[in-house]
Amino acid sequence: MKGYKTKLQQSAEKTGNCACMGLDPQWEVLPYRSGNISEDLQRFFGELFDAMVRYNLVPAAFKPNIGYYSALDDPRNGAFEGSLALAGVLSMLQQRFPTIPVILDSKRGDIARSSANYAHEAFDIWRCDAVTASPYMGTDSVSPFDELREGSHGIYLLNRTSNPGAKDLQGLIVVDEVDEKELYPLYMAVAHKIAHWAEKIDGIGAVVGATNLDELGQIATYHGKRSIPLLIPGVGSQGASAKMTMRTLEQAGYPVALARINSSSALTHPWKQAPAPAGWLDRCIANIDKLLEETTL
Repeated sequence: MKGYKTKLQQSAEKTGNCACMGLDPQWEVLPYRSGNISEDLQRFFGELFDAMVRYNLVPAAFKPNIGYYSALDDPRNGAFEGSLALAGVLSMLQQRFPTIPVILDSKRGDIARSSANYAHEAFDIWRCDAVTASPYMGTDSVSPFDELREGSHGIYLLNRTSNPGAKDLQGLIVVDEVDEKELYPLYMAVAHKIAHWAEKIDGIGAVVGATNLDELGQIATYHGKRSIPLLIPGVGSQGASAKMTMRTLEQAGYPVALARINSSSALTHPWKQAPAPAGWLDRCIANIDKLLEETTL
């Protein structure tokens, strides 16, 4: 293995877990509300990251969702506080956790120059280690991400997502031309295509939700034989269990060090609604500690 998969292996060995910490802030429920969104978010994450360092609580990946930051911008009025906050958060991660991969959750996907622009955004502008992308426009959408990353970045393609509505399309039964024209759910046909791309593009991974363990086990068994990295959302607020996710991966024979089991709001604002409680930092730290314990390798 080389490139991005090596980063995954090394960060799992260093931290002793396969956890991924989502960084998806909702400014309106956070403890600091001075009116300057960028300063408030950076103060919040700065205190949280400092506490994590103090208690030696380090996940094996971080995953900011770009939509939570860009929604706080007001470009028509020349305000970019959300983007400035994301830049500050990424800089803090680089300073405090320099060996831990950062996955930009942007779910981009287009063709030709448009897709190349999204790759440039993730890898050169935001300088993240990996990105989430949509495979549904095919090779024309996926290949530009590979062309700009020079072999060292990861590309997680949507395979079977964690949201309830995923079954509307991803569960459809289709003819799969990759595997001798057999009938499969669309998510397995996509898994076969991801594996096909992974033969030529090092660092291709798959996004597979933890909210349906049977489907996760099926996909993990298939991808595990090919050492394809998995990004697994759905733990925490979406109802999935980190312990059961780990058990499913182990039963599937999947190389767990290549997986990243993600939880987001349960780690950064488990109180959900304003005002933030007086002991907000203790609650965040307790939930982070629990996720790391449940994803111990």
